[in-house]
Amino acid sequence: MQSSKLNKKWFLLSMMLVAANLRLPITIIPPLLSTIEKDLGIPKSLAGLITSIPLITFAILSPVIVKVAKKLGNELTIFVFFILLIAGSYLRIIPTVWALMLGTFLAGVGIDSGNVLVPALIKDHLPHQIPLGTSLYTMSMLLIGAIGTALSGVLITKVSLQSTLAILSVVAIVALVFWIPNLRYNHRETTKNFERKQYRSVWNQNLGWLITAFFGLQSIVYYSFVTWLPSILQNHGISTIFASNLLTLLQLSGLPCSFIVPFLSIRKNGLRNLLIMLFVGYAIAPLGYLISTNNAVYLTIITIVTGFGSGLAFNMAVVFFTEKTTNPTQTAEVSGMAQSAGYLLAAIGPVLFGFIENVSGSWNMIILILVALSTLLALSGLLVARHKPIEE
Repeated sequence: MQSSKLNKKWFLLSMMLVAANLRLPITIIPPLLSTIEKDLGIPKSLAGLITSIPLITFAILSPVIVKVAKKLGNELTIFVFFILLIAGSYLRIIPTVWALMLGTFLAGVGIDSGNVLVPALIKDHLPHQIPLGTSLYTMSMLLIGAIGTALSGVLITKVSLQSTLAILSVVAIVALVFWIPNLRYNHRETTKNFERKQYRSVWNQNLGWLITAFFGLQSIVYYSFVTWLPSILQNHGISTIFASNLLTLLQLSGLPCSFIVPFLSIRKNGLRNLLIMLFVGYAIAPLGYLISTNNAVYLTIITIVTGFGSGLAFNMAVVFFTEKTTNPTQTAEVSGMAQSAGYLLAAIGPVLFGFIENVSGSWNMIILILVALSTLLALSGLLVARHKPIEE
């Protein structure tokens, strides 16, 4: 392969910029939902679809992206799909429902290329520095996603919805420009190499489905929280700005996990300890939202612990992609499988929970459902941790 010629420092920088856009187009939306509902005259259930569309896109296209990458090469595939991400991001500026939905779909297509292929590129180009690459990848994704939420909440109070979307979409253009030098190292899978790397399909292996279950459960819980946490908090009687700030805090609280998980996961009993912390953060802490209070300190503590749990869950999913596979091709395959079936499950959450709230007028049932899903998440993680790597 050509990875030995790669400028690793430039790859890390450009990879981090790509990763920065893998949540940003989604996480900027929650603070804008009330404005979108008002400006376009749509109900909460349809507004929740804005978060679900990219997830549905991930579910449908993840296996397709794996096949496209085998023909075009991973680097070129990311470049081409990021053009679609930029086009979709700026299409959303048009103040109509169809433009918002189509633009969100195109943005989701672009995001999915990075979701599926970046873990494989890390395993390919940084075979001896996978924890470092994984840490920088997830940190960039979580940090910029969180900053985007905060900026979105501030900008919408200063400028129009269209201007807010336009300003925050510039990051994708920067990532595309910085990714261009990596195209010289683009590697297409030859027939000879492909035949040499044939292995039993991950779709026919139990571990593939366990990783998919783990990824899907963490996705449905995370994206449901990201979409509706501001509304849950506003129901406690706090301001829109404070609710938006707590959502940002939820995401920032997971940042330390970008370094804790990759390095602790390879230690003795590391995965077990991570899963215990995951259960406390994601299955116990959210129960605190059931208490009706507007106490800022209390809600801040609950949000920090829940955010730490979300960071553990996502980073463990990425670690499973790299540590439970044996080569980059296999990593891309299991990543595509997990994100296909996993995001299909996740896409249900924002729309379904928005509908339940409309019918019941309460968020308590939704919080209990999320806690139950987080308990299943911890159990599936335990099964993955005890399993041997996927067979070739």
